[in-house]
Amino acid sequence: MKQKISYVLPVFNEAEGISKFWEVLIAEVAKWEPRYEFEFIFIDDGSRDASLAILTKFADSDSRVKIVSFSRNFGHQIAITAGLDYADGDAVIIMDTDLQDQPETSFELVQQWEKGFEVVFAQRRSRKDSFFKRFTASAFYRILEKFADVKIPRDTGDFRLMDAKVVLVMRKMRERNRFMRGLVASLGFKQVGVLFDRDERFAGKTNYPLKKMIKLAVDGMLSFSSTPITLINRLGLLLIPVGILTGILGLVLFVAGERYWSSIFLITGCVYFHSGLIIFSISIVGQYVTRIYSEVQARPLYIVSDLIGIEDRSRG
Repeated sequence: MKQKISYVLPVFNEAEGISKFWEVLIAEVAKWEPRYEFEFIFIDDGSRDASLAILTKFADSDSRVKIVSFSRNFGHQIAITAGLDYADGDAVIIMDTDLQDQPETSFELVQQWEKGFEVVFAQRRSRKDSFFKRFTASAFYRILEKFADVKIPRDTGDFRLMDAKVVLVMRKMRERNRFMRGLVASLGFKQVGVLFDRDERFAGKTNYPLKKMIKLAVDGMLSFSSTPITLINRLGLLLIPVGILTGILGLVLFVAGERYWSSIFLITGCVYFHSGLIIFSISIVGQYVTRIYSEVQARPLYIVSDLIGIEDRSRG
């Protein structure tokens, strides 16, 4: 009996390029059909264009296509989560549908899986993006690598293959502020990277503007690093000798007869410095508290509006 490979394919407003992606993917998959069975799980993440209508045409012409349609936009990381919930394959490949992740590379991941690796991630050797995006992405991964509590491979996105037993573990992890590449890295298992050159988008605009990039970066740092809290603690300890030295300086100025300047120096410096520190500290703690509050609410991670070619499992 053939082993099955599931593709998890999140879609958000990709009407301009999704047909070309499907054409390229199917052509590549055809080379491997003698060895494997395939299913393609498209997750329509509340698209506002014709993406769902196009995906429905795919399903009408190919029984391997399955569609999970959200009631609204829940975000890329949640869309991936839903895809993992519904995937049945012996291996699951996550990839974007804008042709930046090349379908031919997915079979390099499969080849490593055949060698016994349980997680195979695509690692960018180069990327055809703007200078700003390349710079910020590079800086983020290097900062995260330095401060994260788990080792997250640098220059990787969500393009990866996971063995079915890894997917089963991932399904149990239901936190809301999700950083999927960090979650996968934290699981362990036998992991290896495959280098590839990331292309530019085939069509349309990026679905990861600066605002979403910042949110993903914050989720990655706060979900997998206690460094912000540690830095605040150390900064607080540093302020003790600073406060003592400030007091000594004020006394010296007072003894020297510079009473006016000593009082201005002490009051102004203490007010601005400590007010800024308190506001910064509360904002960091607030980020953690907000996440706790979000988890306690226990709302579903996503809401399915429609399912095509797939049974309802109600895992959201």
